[in-house]
Amino acid sequence: MTAGRPTAPRYGAGTLADLTASVLAALGVPGAANVLDLPERPRVCVLLIDGLGWELLRTHEADAPYLASLAVGGRVLSAGFPATTATSLASLGTGLPPGEHGLIGLQFAVPGVDGLLRCLRWRAEDADPAVVQPRPTVYERAAAAGVSAGYVASGAYRGSGLSLATARGADYVPGDTLGQLVAEAGRVLAGADRAYVTVYHSDLDSTGHRFGAGSPHWRQQLRFTDLLAERLAAVLPPGTSMYITADHGMVNPTERVDADRVPALREGVAELGGEPRARHVYALPGAAGDVLAAWRETLAGRAWVVTREEAVEAGWFGPVAPQVLPRVGDVVAVPNGELAIVAGETEPLMSSLVGMHGSLTPAEQLVPLLAVHRE
Repeated sequence: MTAGRPTAPRYGAGTLADLTASVLAALGVPGAANVLDLPERPRVCVLLIDGLGWELLRTHEADAPYLASLAVGGRVLSAGFPATTATSLASLGTGLPPGEHGLIGLQFAVPGVDGLLRCLRWRAEDADPAVVQPRPTVYERAAAAGVSAGYVASGAYRGSGLSLATARGADYVPGDTLGQLVAEAGRVLAGADRAYVTVYHSDLDSTGHRFGAGSPHWRQQLRFTDLLAERLAAVLPPGTSMYITADHGMVNPTERVDADRVPALREGVAELGGEPRARHVYALPGAAGDVLAAWRETLAGRAWVVTREEAVEAGWFGPVAPQVLPRVGDVVAVPNGELAIVAGETEPLMSSLVGMHGSLTPAEQLVPLLAVHRE
């Protein structure tokens, strides 16, 4: 990882949002732009492997021979900022960049909602998903055009605020094992003349968080993930294209700054949002300037520390809708090297993770786009 200038994701030209917008166009959904020039197909399956960054895949090809064989002719996309699951699921689920769909991180402030909205623990009764993320999903658009839409993933996520915000309009089909994911996806794809099915699998990401990306545990999990992709390809009905991608990469930071133990990083701060590799810092009224100066001084050379306005102007979130703007931190702090900005007292579990993600570095941003076409 390096501390060079950050590069904004290529929204509109090669991000996760552009993948699903292009999928809609390939399925013949009116009004969708086929930015990635995908071939027209009556059925499309998107396999989303949580945490499989492009750099990780290329480094560990021996543990993923099937995916590595597809990578030879594959492409690379940018996840979008921040490079984290909630944001990427929303980008894939809407075909829009984060500044438009509004899920701008793992946890962020939403006017009218008490405290931070914590996306992975989001209950629909705490904040209406259709209000927080009001834009039509790709599944709603597909269904309106006569395309059967399905979402195959662990039953634990069914009915969550995040799922309702990012996958509404799809028939949610529980799949709690690798075999169930394959069988259910094959069934749903074969059950309609025109179909759009997303298959989501999270075990590689959770293994990386606990043991580290590239660890022996992670590499063993990658082998099972490779088998999932190969078996899913084998059950695709004729006339189906499958696109394999990820929501972000992952790094193992070696340096940590604990914001709960550094007074300069807490003074004037009302809420600390985001996650260790992409922080939204919300200042108390009138304190934004002092917070910015303190964070810049404390993290100098180790993080990009900018104002809300600077992050938006730099295009980190893509175009930002007016209702989304207040959700961005007064200060946005993004580690650019080996640093993680943890909060040991208020976020003990997240602070203990080995593998992390969220930043604008290539290791976290770049994800594969691999294709299988069944004639």
